[in-house]
Amino acid sequence: MSRFRYLALLPLFAALGSCQAVVLSPSGDVAAQQRDILVQSTALMLLIVVPVMITTAVIAWRYRQSNTSARYSPDWDHSAHLELVIWSVPLLIIICIGAITWAGTHLLDPYRPLGRIATERPIPDDSKALRVEVVALDWKWLFIYPEYGIAAVNELAAPVDRPIDFHITSSSVMNSFFIPALAGQIYAMPGMQTQLKAVINKPGVYSGFSANYSGAGFSGMRFAFHGVTDADFDKWIERAKAEGSRLDRAAYLRLEKPSEREPVRRYASVDPALFNAILNMCVEPSKMCMSEMAEIDAKGGLGLAGVRNILPLTYDKVVRRGAVFGAEPSYVYTLCTVEEATARNAQQTVAATATPALDLSRLKGAGLPLPTFTPLKASTPSFSLRLDRLPSDS
Repeated sequence: MSRFRYLALLPLFAALGSCQAVVLSPSGDVAAQQRDILVQSTALMLLIVVPVMITTAVIAWRYRQSNTSARYSPDWDHSAHLELVIWSVPLLIIICIGAITWAGTHLLDPYRPLGRIATERPIPDDSKALRVEVVALDWKWLFIYPEYGIAAVNELAAPVDRPIDFHITSSSVMNSFFIPALAGQIYAMPGMQTQLKAVINKPGVYSGFSANYSGAGFSGMRFAFHGVTDADFDKWIERAKAEGSRLDRAAYLRLEKPSEREPVRRYASVDPALFNAILNMCVEPSKMCMSEMAEIDAKGGLGLAGVRNILPLTYDKVVRRGAVFGAEPSYVYTLCTVEEATARNAQQTVAATATPALDLSRLKGAGLPLPTFTPLKASTPSFSLRLDRLPSDS
């Protein structure tokens, strides 16, 4: 019966044998360096783990109850040599692991420009990084190539040995951009831009996915990353230009709607300002961009009410010395297009002859209006002193 149990485990071992250890066998230099840090840290930790496991088994066997020849020392309580080994060896290993981690964290910073293509292969002076703008959608990936004016959904390609500069954002919720064979994962967040520098060193088709749960279609949020030669990359670009359609703001808004397991889709042309609009969350024509909102807030807010926000108290900044807010107060009066501004200026020019301009010179302090006082009636104070009784000299 036991033989059949062992036979039943064979499918399990076969399934394990089909797994690919991509993290331990990457095809990109950044991922390879991360793999080296993982292996080095694990080896250093095993310098403690393995001897402790062996010592535990030896002590349990040597001092078992049936071994009467083992030395019995019930009053033993201290050993300077043992204390030195217990504390010094782990301390040295922690120092080594800390040094490796600190150096690796700075050298492999995803925002740091690459210093090499591979081991002993510096980046050529004439090499230009391939910029790829990545947008995490529900539940698919959009890749924009601004240098070539194309885009693709759930498909990514890059030439071998050419540095890649990823600029990553999200349309709605946080995701995690991860290609294990290329480099480590980095988050994609709405209204924010993260970066990742990487390079692929071997041709092939690699798996990419989101490593952060983002909803119902998360399991199908996968894409193929093609590491190709320069000639094959040019063919891939030409194929996208020949087969794709145009990705403008209206097409993006349709693409942005949640959908699951989207097939590969290519776009022959892309609105140059689309990624910046996605990043600033203002793809819709009537929506204010985050960058514009931040600029307005920096100038004190909208309308005349903003005057109260930008005029500091006199005692706070001595007679508006301009330490923070500048020499002269300013505010945003309104938002408009160029045509609206031209028409409004014409109307104000005509109205200025009949209507006096608003005088803001009386606004002082924090911008609050001056208080109003009701004058008192002028009167002469009067009083009388009664001398009915005078104190006597007595």
